[in-house]
Amino acid sequence: MANNRFLNLLRQEKRQFAVIGLGRFGRAVCETLHANGYDVLGIDQDPKLVAEALADQVVGNAISLDSTDDTALREAGIFEIETVIVAIGNYLKESIITCLNLKEGGVKSVVAKVSSDTHEKILRRLGVDLIVFPEHEAGQDLAYTLTTPSIVDRFKLDPNNSIVEIKVPEQFCNKTLMDLQLRKNYGVSVLAIGSEERFEINPSPTERLHTGMILVLIGQNDDIQRLVQTH
Repeated sequence: MANNRFLNLLRQEKRQFAVIGLGRFGRAVCETLHANGYDVLGIDQDPKLVAEALADQVVGNAISLDSTDDTALREAGIFEIETVIVAIGNYLKESIITCLNLKEGGVKSVVAKVSSDTHEKILRRLGVDLIVFPEHEAGQDLAYTLTTPSIVDRFKLDPNNSIVEIKVPEQFCNKTLMDLQLRKNYGVSVLAIGSEERFEINPSPTERLHTGMILVLIGQNDDIQRLVQTH
C-alpha cells in the first residue's frame, strides 16, 4: 500500500524495536521498520544472518546471541526495549523460552510469530501481547483482497472489528455524509475522508464525496463487508 495512506499516518509513532530471528519473516519486519525511520535492533544466533542484515542495512544495529539465555538478553539491554518481535516461530521450544524470558524481563510489548494453533495457545498463556500467524493471515488477506477489491487498506482491531480505507463507491459520489447515513444504514462510522496524504478527520455531515476520494470507516467486519459488496 502507498506510504502516504491515512492508516500509515496513524501508525507513525517513534518507537524502538528489536527483532529476534533474522530469517525471511524477521528480516522483512526489520527492513520495513528500518525503511520507515524506526530504530531497529536485529538479533539472531547465527552470526552469518547478523552480518548479512548489517551489510544490507536493513537494521540500525544487529547482534548475535542466544535468546533462550535470559542473562544474554539482559546484558544486551533487550529488556529495556519497548517492543520486541520474536520471529522464530518455526522453532517451538526456542520461541516459547524466548517469549517467557522477555515477559519475565519486563518488556512492555512482546510480539511473536507462531506456526500452529498449539503454539499460539501456549504463547497466549505466557501473556504475549500480539500473536502473528503469517501463513494463516496471508491466506485470509488474499481472499479478502480478491473478494473486496474496493478496500484499499485494512487494520484489524480484533477478530470482529476493523478500520478500513475504501474507494468512494460510484453510488456515493456527489452525496453528502448526511445523505448516506452510513451509521444508520450500515452500522459503520466515518473516521475521515480524503485523498492521498491529505485527510479530514471527523468530517462534517455536509461534506460531499467525489470520485477518487478515500473513505476511512470503522465498524464490524460483517457490516463493512455488507457495505462494500452492496456497492
